[in-house]
Amino acid sequence: MRLAKQWVLLPAFLFIAACACGQNIRCNFDPGTDFTAYKTYQWAYIPGGNAPDQLVDQAIKRAIDEQLAQKGFSKTEEDADLFVAYVAVVHAGKSVDFSNVDGPRWWDTGSLQAATSNTPVGTIAVILYDPAREQLIWRGDASKTLGLKKNPAKNYKILRKAMIKLFKNYPPKPDK
Repeated sequence: MRLAKQWVLLPAFLFIAACACGQNIRCNFDPGTDFTAYKTYQWAYIPGGNAPDQLVDQAIKRAIDEQLAQKGFSKTEEDADLFVAYVAVVHAGKSVDFSNVDGPRWWDTGSLQAATSNTPVGTIAVILYDPAREQLIWRGDASKTLGLKKNPAKNYKILRKAMIKLFKNYPPKPDK
């Protein structure tokens, strides 16, 4: 009977481990929008929404600029088709730590214990707004448990991966 209980818990454990490693990505958009009509963008500011310091703000904008350039957008200082803004938030999330109090027998679920703790989770929401229509047309956010490295290049690499994943399905495919 113990073996059956172990196989039931294994997929749950693997799912939790997989979630801890990647980014959580969500997008929403106005389905009536012709996304092919947009060619230029300019940065807009949301009071209280930007990063806590100038270096992080520059890194976030650079990562978003890279993705928009790959999608064929040109950045301009005025009269753009789109306004782009972001909101960066750090909040408390839960992490789960599994340990085996009786030794290294991972298959013995009778001695497996789990402890939860608060960990910082960072979320960046990217907003695309059509100034001519005065309407939000697309919003995407990426969340990830923060484990900032001492090396800024490694931190930027993590941020860049999140933005690549966020913009992977932009522009949204029209419904058929």
